[in-house]
Amino acid sequence: MELSHEQLIQMYTTMVKIRTFENRVAELFAEGKIPGFVHLYVGEEAVATGVCESLTEQDFITSTHRGHGHMIAKGADIKPMMAELFGKKTGYCKGKGGSMHIADLDIGIMGANGIVGGGPPLASGAALACQYLENGGVAICFFGDGASNQGTTHEAMNLASCWKLPVVFVNENNMYGISSCVLNSMCVPNVADRAAGYDIPGVVVDGNDVIAVHEAAVEAINRARQGKGPSLVECKTYRHRGHFEGDPCTYRENSELQEWKEKDPIPRLEQKLLELDVLTRGKVEEIRKTLQEDLAAAEQFAEESPLPDVSELLEDVYT
Repeated sequence: MELSHEQLIQMYTTMVKIRTFENRVAELFAEGKIPGFVHLYVGEEAVATGVCESLTEQDFITSTHRGHGHMIAKGADIKPMMAELFGKKTGYCKGKGGSMHIADLDIGIMGANGIVGGGPPLASGAALACQYLENGGVAICFFGDGASNQGTTHEAMNLASCWKLPVVFVNENNMYGISSCVLNSMCVPNVADRAAGYDIPGVVVDGNDVIAVHEAAVEAINRARQGKGPSLVECKTYRHRGHFEGDPCTYRENSELQEWKEKDPIPRLEQKLLELDVLTRGKVEEIRKTLQEDLAAAEQFAEESPLPDVSELLEDVYT
C-alpha cells in the first residue's frame, strides 16, 4: 500500500512531535519540575508512529514504562499528558498515575504500564473483546526486549494464537533491558524467532525506518482484522538516552550510541521527503514552529493547573 503525501507528512509530524515533547520533558525533569521517574522515547519514534498510523479510535494499544511516544502517536492530547507528568489534577489520571501510567480509554489507550510484561495480557483481553463484539477492532501490544523474556508475554502470545485473537505484538528491541544487553539475555538472534513456537508470523524490521515499520504493521493489522490471528513484529531500534533520566549509561559504549544516532529515524525521513518534494525546508520549519508553540501551551497548562487535594487521595483508586 503506497502512502499518500499527507500520510508521509503526518508521520513526520508525529515523530517530531514526540521528539519535541520528550526533549522538553528531559529538561523539565532536570529542573525538578516533574516528580518520580521518566523513561524517554527519544530515538524510537518510528515504531509508535509507523504502527499507529493504521489504527482507528476503536483500536486499542497497550504501552510500557516508556510510553509517551505511544500515547502521542495514538492521538493523545499533550496538555493533559504534561499535566499528568507534573502530578496535576487536570492530568489524564488526575495526577495520580504520572509518567508510567497515563491512559486515555476514550481513544483506545489502555495505559502506559510500570510493570515489565504487564501489557501483553491486557492486549489479548482487549483483542478478545473486539473478537466477541465483532467490531473489526484490533489491539496492539508494544513491549520491549526485556518484556520478551517475561512469562506474561509468552502466556499472552500462546492464548492469542490458540484463540486467533486480533492482536499484534510489537516488540521494540532497543538492545537493552535496563542495563542488560539483549545478547546476554536470550539465545536466539531475534525476538521474532520465538513466533514459531506459537505458529504465528514473526517478522523483523528496521525500527528506525518509519515506512518499513508501517508496511509490516499494515500487513499484521490487516491479518488480524481478517480473523487470521496474531502476529509478532520486531522493530530493531535504539534509545538515545538512558533507561531512565539520570541513568549514567556506563554499560554501553559512546561509539555505539553515535552509530545509532546516524540512523536517527527523523532526519532519515526528513531527507527522503525533501528529496521526493513531499516536504520543503519552509514546511519543515513551519511544522517545528507549530509543535513548539503547542508544547509551550501544554507546559503552561500544566504549570497553572492545580494539584489534587488531599481529600481526593482515595478517589478512583480500586486496589
